[in-house]
Amino acid sequence: MSQPTCRDRLEQALARIADPNGEGARACLTVYAEAARAAAEAADARAARGTSLGPLDGVIVSIKDLFDVAGEVTRAGSKILAEEGQPAQTDAVIVQRLRAAGAVIVAKTNMTEFAFSGIGANPHFGTPGNPHDRSRVPGGSSAGAPVAVADGMCEIAIGTDTGGSVRVPAALCGVVGFKPSRQRVPTDGAFPLSRTLDSIGPLASSVEDCAKADAVMADEPFAPLEPLALAGVSIGIAEGLPLDRLDDTVGPAFAGAIARLASAKLRLSHEKLPLLDDMVAVNAKGGILPAEACALHRDRLQRRAADIDPNVRLRIERGCAVSPEDYAAMFRERTRLIAAMDARLAGLDALIMPTTAIVAPTMAEVADQSTFAARNAAVLRNTSMINFFDLCAISLPLPLTPPALPVGLMLVARNGQDRRLLRIAAAVAKLFAA
Repeated sequence: MSQPTCRDRLEQALARIADPNGEGARACLTVYAEAARAAAEAADARAARGTSLGPLDGVIVSIKDLFDVAGEVTRAGSKILAEEGQPAQTDAVIVQRLRAAGAVIVAKTNMTEFAFSGIGANPHFGTPGNPHDRSRVPGGSSAGAPVAVADGMCEIAIGTDTGGSVRVPAALCGVVGFKPSRQRVPTDGAFPLSRTLDSIGPLASSVEDCAKADAVMADEPFAPLEPLALAGVSIGIAEGLPLDRLDDTVGPAFAGAIARLASAKLRLSHEKLPLLDDMVAVNAKGGILPAEACALHRDRLQRRAADIDPNVRLRIERGCAVSPEDYAAMFRERTRLIAAMDARLAGLDALIMPTTAIVAPTMAEVADQSTFAARNAAVLRNTSMINFFDLCAISLPLPLTPPALPVGLMLVARNGQDRRLLRIAAAVAKLFAA
């Protein structure tokens, strides 16, 4: 039986997006139907000739609403930017690289306004429902991305991750999400949240697909991902804060994952990490991310505060309370702690912890501002550590027995160890699938 063509797969994706009973209108804010059809036909023509532009040739990809596309206003999930923004002059660098690699860009996906929340709600353009329970949020800020992947609107989605915005929605929606080492993928043409912490990563149904997208975006050659033999691999279970207050679904799922890993003859160790307490002390001054977000949005805050999502506005306003002296002190201390954490992890192949402390909240839960803040903190707590310490990480979905909600397992490695981390993750995913 012949394989479906790229055009066939694209038409199926477009039908999913257009389905009035689905999440397409909330997940995909711009649909590139005709341009995608042209790209798909070109990919099929190359396949017929036996040529290929690389691992993403003919793969259907979505991009987050904060990436520049030439001739379009970049909304970043914002009503203000949609109304006031100027059309981009050129494609974002990662969009250029995706196109050059033969990827078929089908849509721009919805997101939290300005990418500043882990919940994924958007009062301006709607909130896409979680694929496992439509009454629940998808996680953010790359909210439309995991829904598009899980619902068959694309095969790989590209998001950004400043405090967890790829890994959180991946975990809450039951897909794979990879945050690379920050410097791997250029952020030129991506609307910023924090120039210090922003990184760009993929969401997909497999580690292999994430690795393909990462290689293309990092402009590196791709070799098929060989899972690493797990026997003897040194993995540390992060103790303390990462395991604090896990909910009744996440706690048992994580314990089950540890037991499964132990059966694979890994070298598992329990790792106390006092450096996390140092991070908490640094962030007590207000945090680098909120301060940088305020610098970016101060003018919009003064002119059109009422048109900003109230939950996002509150977080930006808190950043505006950070003094220049405290910002400089936090920056210096973070630099010292990055080096200390790198040294601390030198003897481990990876750390593991739950991606989020809780499963996806209901939309009703986060409609209240005080509840929103607590749930947002719970989903971002573990992932934001990774950005602070400038590491790389991946969230894998743990085996799911319906009606249980998805839980993510996060594997973490030192900056620059991306390829090895992906190989470990591929092996872990294979173990869980067995």
